[in-house]
Amino acid sequence: MFEQLEDVVRRLDEIQLEISEPSTASDSRRFAALMKEISEITPLADTYKQYKKCIQDAEDAVMMLESEKDPEMREMLKEELSAAKDKREDLETKLKLLLLPKDPNDDKNVIVEIRAGAGGDEAALFAAELYRMYAHYAESRRWRLELVNADETGIGGMKEVEFMVNGTGAYSALKYESGVHRVQRVPETESGGRIHTSTATVAVMPEAEEVEVEIDEKDIRIDVMRASGNGGQCVNTTDSAVRLTHYPTGIVIYSQTEKSQIQNKAKAFALLRAKLYDLECQKAHNAEADLRRSQIGTGDRSEKIRTYNFPQGRVTDHRIGLTLYKIDKVMDGDLQEILDACTAADQTAKLLKLDEN
Repeated sequence: MFEQLEDVVRRLDEIQLEISEPSTASDSRRFAALMKEISEITPLADTYKQYKKCIQDAEDAVMMLESEKDPEMREMLKEELSAAKDKREDLETKLKLLLLPKDPNDDKNVIVEIRAGAGGDEAALFAAELYRMYAHYAESRRWRLELVNADETGIGGMKEVEFMVNGTGAYSALKYESGVHRVQRVPETESGGRIHTSTATVAVMPEAEEVEVEIDEKDIRIDVMRASGNGGQCVNTTDSAVRLTHYPTGIVIYSQTEKSQIQNKAKAFALLRAKLYDLECQKAHNAEADLRRSQIGTGDRSEKIRTYNFPQGRVTDHRIGLTLYKIDKVMDGDLQEILDACTAADQTAKLLKLDEN
Protein backbone atom coordinates (compact mmCIF):
# COMPACT_ATOMS: atom_id res chain seq x y z
CA MET A 1 0.00 0.00 0.00
CA PHE A 2 2.78 2.44 0.93
CA GLU A 3 4.66 1.90 -2.34
CA GLN A 4 1.45 2.83 -4.15
CA LEU A 5 1.11 5.94 -1.99
CA GLU A 6 4.68 7.01 -2.71
CA ASP A 7 3.89 6.63 -6.42
CA VAL A 8 0.88 8.91 -5.98
CA VAL A 9 3.00 11.62 -4.33
CA ARG A 10 5.60 11.36 -7.10
CA ARG A 11 2.87 11.54 -9.74
CA LEU A 12 1.43 14.67 -8.15
CA ASP A 13 4.85 16.34 -8.28
CA GLU A 14 5.23 15.32 -11.95
CA ILE A 15 1.85 16.78 -12.89
CA GLN A 16 2.53 20.05 -11.12
CA LEU A 17 5.81 20.39 -13.04
CA GLU A 18 4.11 19.56 -16.34
CA ILE A 19 1.33 22.10 -15.75
CA SER A 20 3.92 24.83 -15.26
CA GLU A 21 5.28 24.22 -18.77
CA PRO A 22 4.10 26.73 -21.43
CA SER A 23 3.41 23.92 -23.91
CA THR A 24 0.92 22.36 -21.48
CA ALA A 25 -0.92 25.62 -20.90
CA SER A 26 -1.41 26.02 -24.65
CA ASP A 27 -2.94 22.53 -24.95
CA SER A 28 -6.39 22.97 -23.40
CA ARG A 29 -7.32 19.28 -23.51
CA ARG A 30 -4.08 18.15 -21.88
CA PHE A 31 -4.31 20.92 -19.30
CA ALA A 32 -7.90 19.94 -18.40
CA ALA A 33 -6.95 16.25 -18.12
CA LEU A 34 -4.04 17.06 -15.80
CA MET A 35 -6.17 19.33 -13.62
CA LYS A 36 -8.75 16.58 -13.29
CA GLU A 37 -6.04 14.11 -12.28
CA ILE A 38 -4.73 16.58 -9.70
CA SER A 39 -8.19 16.93 -8.16
CA GLU A 40 -8.51 13.14 -7.97
CA ILE A 41 -5.15 12.32 -6.35
CA THR A 42 -4.54 15.41 -4.18
CA PRO A 43 -6.77 14.18 -1.29
CA LEU A 44 -4.85 10.89 -1.25
CA ALA A 45 -1.42 12.57 -1.42
CA ASP A 46 -2.33 15.10 1.31
CA THR A 47 -3.67 12.36 3.62
CA TYR A 48 -0.51 10.32 3.11
CA LYS A 49 1.66 13.34 3.97
CA GLN A 50 -0.37 13.80 7.18
CA TYR A 51 0.09 10.10 7.93
CA LYS A 52 3.89 10.32 7.53
CA LYS A 53 4.01 13.41 9.75
CA CYS A 54 1.97 11.55 12.35
CA ILE A 55 4.45 8.66 12.28
CA GLN A 56 7.35 11.10 12.66
CA ASP A 57 5.62 12.86 15.58
CA ALA A 58 5.16 9.51 17.34
CA GLU A 59 8.80 8.55 16.80
CA ASP A 60 9.95 11.93 18.12
CA ALA A 61 7.78 11.54 21.22
CA VAL A 62 9.26 8.07 21.89
CA MET A 63 12.82 9.38 21.58
CA MET A 64 12.14 12.27 23.94
CA LEU A 65 10.50 9.94 26.45
CA GLU A 66 13.67 7.85 26.63
CA SER A 67 15.74 10.82 27.77
CA GLU A 68 13.16 12.92 29.63
CA LYS A 69 13.27 12.73 33.46
CA ASP A 70 10.73 15.38 34.43
CA PRO A 71 7.42 13.64 35.44
CA GLU A 72 5.19 16.40 34.03
CA MET A 73 7.02 16.44 30.68
CA ARG A 74 6.88 12.66 30.49
CA GLU A 75 3.15 12.73 31.08
CA MET A 76 2.69 15.34 28.36
CA LEU A 77 4.82 13.31 25.94
CA LYS A 78 2.78 10.19 26.70
CA GLU A 79 -0.39 12.10 25.88
CA GLU A 80 1.15 13.32 22.61
CA LEU A 81 2.19 9.76 21.75
CA SER A 82 -1.29 8.41 22.48
CA ALA A 83 -2.90 11.15 20.36
CA ALA A 84 -0.48 10.44 17.50
CA LYS A 85 -1.33 6.73 17.60
CA ASP A 86 -5.09 7.45 17.50
CA LYS A 87 -4.63 9.87 14.63
CA ARG A 88 -2.48 7.34 12.77
CA GLU A 89 -5.24 4.72 12.98
CA ASP A 90 -7.81 7.20 11.68
CA LEU A 91 -5.53 8.21 8.82
CA GLU A 92 -4.83 4.57 7.94
CA THR A 93 -8.57 3.95 7.60
CA LYS A 94 -8.96 7.10 5.51
CA LEU A 95 -6.09 6.03 3.25
CA LYS A 96 -7.67 2.61 2.71
CA LEU A 97 -10.96 4.25 1.78
CA LEU A 98 -9.24 6.59 -0.67
CA LEU A 99 -7.41 3.63 -2.21
CA LEU A 100 -10.61 1.67 -2.82
CA PRO A 101 -11.28 1.35 -6.57
CA LYS A 102 -13.50 4.23 -7.61
CA ASP A 103 -16.73 3.49 -9.42
CA PRO A 104 -16.11 4.87 -12.93
CA ASN A 105 -19.74 6.01 -13.08
CA ASP A 106 -19.70 8.05 -9.85
CA ASP A 107 -19.30 11.46 -11.48
CA LYS A 108 -21.94 10.84 -14.15
CA ASN A 109 -25.44 12.20 -14.52
CA VAL A 110 -28.21 9.69 -13.86
CA ILE A 111 -31.47 8.58 -15.35
CA VAL A 112 -34.05 7.47 -12.80
CA GLU A 113 -37.07 5.32 -13.53
CA ILE A 114 -39.87 4.95 -10.96
CA ARG A 115 -42.70 2.47 -11.49
CA ALA A 116 -45.79 1.92 -9.36
CA GLY A 117 -45.87 -1.63 -8.00
CA ALA A 118 -48.41 -3.45 -5.87
CA GLY A 119 -51.22 -1.32 -4.52
CA GLY A 120 -53.15 0.15 -7.45
CA ASP A 121 -53.93 3.88 -7.19
CA GLU A 122 -52.12 4.13 -3.85
CA ALA A 123 -48.92 2.75 -5.44
CA ALA A 124 -49.20 5.32 -8.24
CA LEU A 125 -49.61 8.12 -5.67
CA PHE A 126 -46.54 6.84 -3.83
CA ALA A 127 -44.54 6.73 -7.07
CA ALA A 128 -45.43 10.38 -7.68
CA GLU A 129 -44.33 11.27 -4.14
CA LEU A 130 -41.00 9.49 -4.67
CA TYR A 131 -40.52 11.53 -7.84
CA ARG A 132 -41.15 14.76 -5.93
CA MET A 133 -38.80 13.57 -3.16
CA TYR A 134 -35.93 13.12 -5.63
CA ALA A 135 -36.80 16.38 -7.36
CA HIS A 136 -36.50 18.27 -4.07
CA TYR A 137 -33.24 16.49 -3.25
CA ALA A 138 -31.81 17.39 -6.67
CA GLU A 139 -32.86 20.99 -6.14
CA SER A 140 -31.09 21.06 -2.75
CA ARG A 141 -27.89 19.92 -4.49
CA ARG A 142 -28.36 22.50 -7.26
CA TRP A 143 -28.65 19.74 -9.85
CA ARG A 144 -30.83 20.08 -12.93
CA LEU A 145 -33.76 17.67 -13.32
CA GLU A 146 -35.31 16.96 -16.73
CA LEU A 147 -38.50 14.97 -17.10
CA VAL A 148 -38.36 12.38 -19.90
CA ASN A 149 -41.73 10.70 -19.60
CA ALA A 150 -44.58 10.46 -17.10
CA ASP A 151 -47.65 8.23 -17.23
CA GLU A 152 -49.97 10.09 -14.88
CA THR A 153 -53.24 8.96 -13.33
CA GLY A 154 -56.27 11.19 -12.91
CA ILE A 155 -55.83 11.53 -9.13
CA GLY A 156 -52.28 12.88 -9.14
CA GLY A 157 -50.41 9.60 -9.20
CA MET A 158 -47.89 8.23 -11.68
CA LYS A 159 -47.88 4.70 -13.04
CA GLU A 160 -44.32 5.37 -14.16
CA VAL A 161 -41.99 8.33 -14.51
CA GLU A 162 -38.54 8.68 -16.03
CA PHE A 163 -36.26 11.66 -15.51
CA MET A 164 -32.65 12.76 -15.83
CA VAL A 165 -30.61 14.34 -13.04
CA ASN A 166 -27.67 16.39 -14.31
CA GLY A 167 -24.99 17.22 -11.79
CA THR A 168 -21.47 16.18 -10.81
CA GLY A 169 -21.62 13.16 -8.55
CA ALA A 170 -25.31 12.50 -9.14
CA TYR A 171 -24.77 8.77 -9.68
CA SER A 172 -22.44 8.55 -6.67
CA ALA A 173 -25.20 9.96 -4.44
CA LEU A 174 -28.25 8.22 -5.89
CA LYS A 175 -26.95 4.79 -6.92
CA TYR A 176 -28.08 3.18 -3.66
CA GLU A 177 -31.72 4.11 -4.36
CA SER A 178 -32.30 1.24 -6.81
CA GLY A 179 -34.75 -1.32 -5.48
CA VAL A 180 -38.25 -1.71 -4.06
CA HIS A 181 -39.57 1.11 -1.88
CA ARG A 182 -42.52 0.23 0.37
CA VAL A 183 -45.08 2.59 1.89
CA GLN A 184 -47.40 1.82 4.82
CA ARG A 185 -50.24 4.24 5.52
CA VAL A 186 -54.00 4.74 5.52
CA PRO A 187 -55.07 5.79 1.99
CA GLU A 188 -57.44 8.76 1.66
CA THR A 189 -59.92 6.44 -0.05
CA GLU A 190 -59.91 4.01 2.92
CA SER A 191 -63.01 4.62 5.04
CA GLY A 192 -62.19 1.96 7.64
CA GLY A 193 -58.87 3.47 8.68
CA ARG A 194 -56.89 0.35 7.76
CA ILE A 195 -53.20 0.63 6.97
CA HIS A 196 -52.36 -0.45 3.42
CA THR A 197 -48.97 -1.51 2.07
CA SER A 198 -47.99 -0.44 -1.43
CA THR A 199 -44.74 -0.51 -3.36
CA ALA A 200 -42.84 1.26 -6.11
CA THR A 201 -39.63 0.24 -7.83
CA VAL A 202 -36.77 2.64 -8.47
CA ALA A 203 -34.03 2.09 -11.03
CA VAL A 204 -31.02 4.45 -11.05
CA MET A 205 -28.86 4.25 -14.17
CA PRO A 206 -25.72 6.21 -15.04
CA GLU A 207 -26.02 8.28 -18.20
CA ALA A 208 -24.08 6.56 -20.97
CA GLU A 209 -22.11 8.35 -23.67
CA GLU A 210 -22.48 7.35 -27.30
CA VAL A 211 -18.94 5.93 -27.29
CA GLU A 212 -19.87 3.63 -24.37
CA VAL A 213 -22.97 2.14 -26.02
CA GLU A 214 -23.13 1.50 -29.73
CA ILE A 215 -26.67 1.38 -31.12
CA ASP A 216 -27.15 -0.02 -34.62
CA GLU A 217 -29.81 1.93 -36.54
CA LYS A 218 -31.10 -1.38 -37.94
CA ASP A 219 -32.01 -2.43 -34.39
CA ILE A 220 -34.22 0.61 -33.78
CA ARG A 221 -37.74 1.53 -34.84
CA ILE A 222 -38.67 5.19 -34.37
CA ASP A 223 -42.32 6.21 -34.20
CA VAL A 224 -43.59 9.77 -33.80
CA MET A 225 -47.04 10.71 -32.54
CA ARG A 226 -49.00 13.29 -30.63
CA ALA A 227 -48.33 13.44 -26.92
CA SER A 228 -50.99 12.13 -24.56
CA GLY A 229 -52.05 13.32 -21.13
CA ASN A 230 -51.68 16.80 -19.68
CA GLY A 231 -49.77 19.28 -21.82
CA GLY A 232 -49.72 22.70 -23.38
CA GLN A 233 -51.13 23.68 -26.76
CA CYS A 234 -48.09 22.66 -28.81
CA VAL A 235 -47.45 19.46 -26.88
CA ASN A 236 -50.79 17.87 -27.69
CA THR A 237 -51.39 19.27 -31.18
CA THR A 238 -48.14 18.34 -32.96
CA ASP A 239 -46.38 15.03 -33.60
CA SER A 240 -43.73 15.78 -31.00
CA ALA A 241 -43.78 12.54 -28.96
CA VAL A 242 -41.19 9.90 -29.84
CA ARG A 243 -41.25 6.16 -29.22
CA LEU A 244 -38.17 4.00 -29.68
CA THR A 245 -38.32 0.22 -29.95
CA HIS A 246 -35.05 -1.67 -29.55
CA TYR A 247 -35.53 -5.04 -31.26
CA PRO A 248 -32.69 -7.05 -29.65
CA THR A 249 -33.79 -6.34 -26.07
CA GLY A 250 -37.47 -5.46 -26.52
CA ILE A 251 -36.93 -2.17 -24.67
CA VAL A 252 -39.50 0.50 -25.54
CA ILE A 253 -38.79 4.15 -24.74
CA TYR A 254 -41.41 6.89 -24.87
CA SER A 255 -40.57 10.59 -24.58
CA GLN A 256 -43.16 13.35 -24.81
CA THR A 257 -42.29 16.12 -22.35
CA GLU A 258 -40.77 18.57 -24.84
CA LYS A 259 -42.55 20.58 -27.57
CA SER A 260 -39.76 19.67 -30.00
CA GLN A 261 -39.64 16.23 -31.60
CA ILE A 262 -35.85 16.59 -31.85
CA GLN A 263 -35.53 17.18 -28.10
CA ASN A 264 -37.81 14.27 -27.28
CA LYS A 265 -35.81 12.04 -29.60
CA ALA A 266 -32.55 13.07 -27.91
CA LYS A 267 -34.00 12.30 -24.48
CA ALA A 268 -35.34 8.95 -25.67
CA PHE A 269 -31.96 7.91 -27.05
CA ALA A 270 -30.25 9.03 -23.83
CA LEU A 271 -32.63 6.82 -21.83
CA LEU A 272 -32.13 3.89 -24.21
CA ARG A 273 -28.34 4.17 -23.96
CA ALA A 274 -28.60 4.27 -20.18
CA LYS A 275 -30.78 1.14 -20.12
CA LEU A 276 -28.46 -0.77 -22.46
CA TYR A 277 -25.43 0.32 -20.43
CA ASP A 278 -27.23 -0.70 -17.25
CA LEU A 279 -27.91 -4.16 -18.71
CA GLU A 280 -24.18 -4.61 -19.34
CA CYS A 281 -23.40 -3.44 -15.80
CA GLN A 282 -25.91 -5.95 -14.42
CA LYS A 283 -24.21 -8.76 -16.34
CA ALA A 284 -20.86 -7.71 -14.91
CA HIS A 285 -22.29 -7.56 -11.38
CA ASN A 286 -23.85 -11.00 -11.72
CA ALA A 287 -20.54 -12.40 -12.94
CA GLU A 288 -18.82 -10.99 -9.85
CA ALA A 289 -21.01 -12.69 -7.25
CA ASP A 290 -18.66 -12.07 -4.32
CA LEU A 291 -18.43 -8.37 -5.10
CA ARG A 292 -22.22 -8.07 -5.39
CA ARG A 293 -22.66 -9.63 -1.97
CA SER A 294 -20.24 -7.10 -0.46
CA GLN A 295 -22.12 -4.10 -1.81
CA ILE A 296 -25.07 -2.23 -0.39
CA GLY A 297 -27.78 -2.82 -2.98
CA THR A 298 -26.71 -0.91 -6.07
CA GLY A 299 -28.39 -3.06 -8.65
CA ASP A 300 -30.94 -5.65 -7.57
CA ARG A 301 -34.32 -4.29 -8.68
CA SER A 302 -36.22 -6.90 -6.65
CA GLU A 303 -34.58 -6.06 -3.32
CA LYS A 304 -36.86 -4.36 -0.78
CA ILE A 305 -34.59 -1.58 0.40
CA ARG A 306 -36.74 0.86 2.35
CA THR A 307 -40.05 1.25 4.17
CA TYR A 308 -41.88 4.55 4.65
CA ASN A 309 -44.29 4.09 7.57
CA PHE A 310 -46.50 7.17 7.86
CA PRO A 311 -48.49 6.25 11.02
CA GLN A 312 -45.24 5.86 12.96
CA GLY A 313 -43.50 8.71 11.15
CA ARG A 314 -40.47 6.55 10.38
CA VAL A 315 -38.32 5.64 7.42
CA THR A 316 -36.32 2.39 7.66
CA ASP A 317 -33.55 1.34 5.32
CA HIS A 318 -33.46 -2.45 5.65
CA ARG A 319 -30.00 -2.95 4.13
CA ILE A 320 -28.17 -1.03 6.84
CA GLY A 321 -30.68 -1.18 9.70
CA LEU A 322 -31.15 2.61 9.79
CA THR A 323 -34.43 4.07 11.11
CA LEU A 324 -35.19 7.79 11.09
CA TYR A 325 -38.29 9.35 12.66
CA LYS A 326 -38.58 12.28 10.27
CA ILE A 327 -40.68 10.98 7.41
CA ASP A 328 -42.01 14.41 6.45
CA LYS A 329 -38.50 15.79 5.97
CA VAL A 330 -37.39 12.72 4.03
CA MET A 331 -40.38 12.92 1.68
CA ASP A 332 -39.50 16.60 1.20
CA GLY A 333 -36.07 15.61 -0.12
CA ASP A 334 -33.98 15.45 3.06
CA LEU A 335 -32.15 12.28 1.97
CA GLN A 336 -28.52 13.10 2.75
CA GLU A 337 -28.35 11.27 6.09
CA ILE A 338 -29.68 8.07 4.50
CA LEU A 339 -27.44 8.35 1.45
CA ASP A 340 -24.34 9.03 3.58
CA ALA A 341 -25.14 6.02 5.78
CA CYS A 342 -25.47 3.77 2.71
CA THR A 343 -22.15 5.04 1.36
CA ALA A 344 -20.42 4.45 4.71
CA ALA A 345 -21.86 0.94 5.00
CA ASP A 346 -20.75 0.08 1.48
CA GLN A 347 -17.24 1.37 2.14
CA THR A 348 -17.04 -0.57 5.41
CA ALA A 349 -18.08 -3.78 3.64
CA LYS A 350 -15.45 -3.23 0.96
CA LEU A 351 -12.76 -2.54 3.58
CA LEU A 352 -13.63 -5.79 5.37
CA LYS A 353 -13.41 -7.61 2.06
CA LEU A 354 -10.04 -5.97 1.41
CA ASP A 355 -8.71 -6.98 4.86
CA GLU A 356 -9.86 -10.59 4.28
CA ASN A 357 -7.78 -10.73 1.12
